[in-house]
Amino acid sequence: MYGIGAGLAAGLAALGAGIGIGLIGGNAASAIARQPEAESKIRATMLLTAVLVEGVALFGEVIGFILTNK
Repeated sequence: MYGIGAGLAAGLAALGAGIGIGLIGGNAASAIARQPEAESKIRATMLLTAVLVEGVALFGEVIGFILTNK
């Protein structure tokens, strides 16, 4: 019974994180192309945001593992 919920939790978290990190990277590349002098600030902000998005995906996977152990 919890298997479907666990799969959805982990799958949607991974899907959302993949889309989010892709958008972050694409927008950062576009911003660096427009303002090359701000590359270090843009890159730092991009990496921090990508790490936070990946953290949310990790929470989704942990919830999936917890649901499968019940």
